[in-house]
Amino acid sequence: MQWAPVEEQLSLIKRGVSELIPEEELLEKLKKSAQTNTPLKVKLGCDPTRPDLHLGHSVILRKLRQFQDLGHEAVLIIGDFTALIGDPTGQNKTRPPLTEQEVKENAKTYLEQVYQILDPEKTELVYNSEWLGGLSFMDIIRESAKITVARMIERDDFSKRFQANEPISLHEFLYPLAQALDSVHLHSDVELGGTDQKFNLLMGRDMQRSEGQDPQVCIMMPLLVGTDGVQKMSKSYENTIALNDTAEEMYGKVLSISDEQILPWAELLSEYSEEELSALREQVNADPRNAKHDLSWHITSLFHGEEGAASGRHHFETTVIQKTVPDDAPVHQLVAGEDESLISIITGLGFASSNGEARRLIQQGGVSLDDVKVTDVQAMVSLEKDQEVVLKAGKRKFAILAASDPRE
Repeated sequence: MQWAPVEEQLSLIKRGVSELIPEEELLEKLKKSAQTNTPLKVKLGCDPTRPDLHLGHSVILRKLRQFQDLGHEAVLIIGDFTALIGDPTGQNKTRPPLTEQEVKENAKTYLEQVYQILDPEKTELVYNSEWLGGLSFMDIIRESAKITVARMIERDDFSKRFQANEPISLHEFLYPLAQALDSVHLHSDVELGGTDQKFNLLMGRDMQRSEGQDPQVCIMMPLLVGTDGVQKMSKSYENTIALNDTAEEMYGKVLSISDEQILPWAELLSEYSEEELSALREQVNADPRNAKHDLSWHITSLFHGEEGAASGRHHFETTVIQKTVPDDAPVHQLVAGEDESLISIITGLGFASSNGEARRLIQQGGVSLDDVKVTDVQAMVSLEKDQEVVLKAGKRKFAILAASDPRE
């Protein structure tokens, strides 16, 4: 294998990274890898707690892809065992564990989305139930003896819950241990995680050291700020862009981010070279509008190709700029003369995932009928026979509401 120069590898690996512990060890591992022609084993553990992924998840997946492109071994751990425990990271209360069936169902769609970013031919896929599921109670006691309660309470989330007199279940203490044992089993050289995973990643170093292994290097990636420009991207905050969004949805949603987020998003989500990033920085200062369009095109093309990006831009220009209704807008049939709640229409069309989301969309002024905003969450829609109106939800979703005579 022809390895890229070590300094060049290190520069690419460090791009967008929040924290690297310790950098000098990574440098030595890269040198040894090139000298012995042995790829580094880079580990990323993912608990399939949800069936859908968003761009926030893609940040760390793209970092793993960089290691693949550099010739290193990417190991993707599906945490089918640890998902049954429930990761306590960032939680202010005990997270309810998933059932085995939920984990299996989530894992199916999870992998389909992951391989939009990772090269499946260069990905070693493993399930941590293969080694954690076979541990005896005595094994757990033996491994737990290597960690103190005081060490566990150092975790920020555990510390806050302890001080607030919130319950911490004993099994939650076992989660960082289980994740650390993944590293021991795999003899990983590098582990990737978000900044909220720092404690767990460092626990892996400690456990490897106790087993006489060379400790892994820990690389923490920042948590991507969502489309609202405030909170981390999370479905709970309704500020996500899903990996399986359509090209039109993805293009428009990226355009909705603030100017301040253009460069951080480009650094974390794009495949821009350093030269292209430098040019983008200048463009943001001089022409942020077109810089955002360029970024929207780039990100959309990563998931939908150039044709998808072109479709996304065309859809935005016709529906948002020219304010025309797209030809493929769905038609929702009402019974002439009968009332139907606006909320049920919105959810029925799939423009909102729940009545609560539809209610918030209306309250925030994001819904209109024939260009007239509707802000009453109790609003009912009634049409005469053959009457049609245009429903717009958000900036990019359109539908035709049409009435028919029930006797016909």
